[in-house]
Amino acid sequence: MEVSSVLTGRRGVCLPFSDFCSPLLFNQSAESLIVNELSKLARNRRWKFFELRTETKPEATSVPSSTYYVHKIDLSTGKDQLFARFADSVRRAIRKASKSGVTAEISQSREALATFYRLHLRTRRRHGLPPQPFKFFANIHEELLQNDTGFVVIARAASLPIAGAVFLRFGDNATYKYAASDERYQQMRGNDVVMWEGIKFLTEGRAQTLHLGRTSIDNDGLRKFKLGWNATEEMLHYFRFDTATNSWLNMSGLPGNLHKQVFGRLPLAVNKLAGSMIYPHLH
Repeated sequence: MEVSSVLTGRRGVCLPFSDFCSPLLFNQSAESLIVNELSKLARNRRWKFFELRTETKPEATSVPSSTYYVHKIDLSTGKDQLFARFADSVRRAIRKASKSGVTAEISQSREALATFYRLHLRTRRRHGLPPQPFKFFANIHEELLQNDTGFVVIARAASLPIAGAVFLRFGDNATYKYAASDERYQQMRGNDVVMWEGIKFLTEGRAQTLHLGRTSIDNDGLRKFKLGWNATEEMLHYFRFDTATNSWLNMSGLPGNLHKQVFGRLPLAVNKLAGSMIYPHLH
């Protein structure tokens, strides 16, 4: 898909806002053919670059521009066997939350998504990132949740929302797409309750696989959290082909933390406004 912005230029992306979307190949010899055709298209469309998000190299000489972990859970065994295979720390967290009176609700309503979004604003600022505008999530509600291909889980302590997540589903596969929490109540283990309620709901609906999305290589805490749910781990690579140099870009050495320092200090309202202005130019 072509992404065009007056700020960040024009480029081709293998499905924007999706963690991965590998080229559909029926034999390995087709890889170089795809790259050659994409290169021609990129020059004709005047793209700065095109990006592939896949587990395998598109060419022998390809160098990843960035690399992530991806995790997924096999749901086919049912919730009882799943619970038995979770890490001890995960089972303790679920029991602790239950004893503390933390409850969870599953909904496909716009109100539930709005509750999640308020938690999302806090989480994005905590990570030093601008949030997506609410319109982005409103479209998810209209196109996905209302069509029964997704749901929201909200964990509450008494009546106070402390954690939430958006799950998407198509066929046998589901995705833990967005997660958020109020850091002031982290000790109540709301994130664990949200994940467990989502897993139970999916197993009752006969889903077979839950993808947990990508995790940055340097995010040990999130990686440990996902592995605790008996998830399998693989590597995901993004490959960026620069049309000016006709070569694959290696961006691993580029600085990338200045934005975290800036957005991490902004008031919620200002960070929200910044996200509305900036996010349309990202991919």
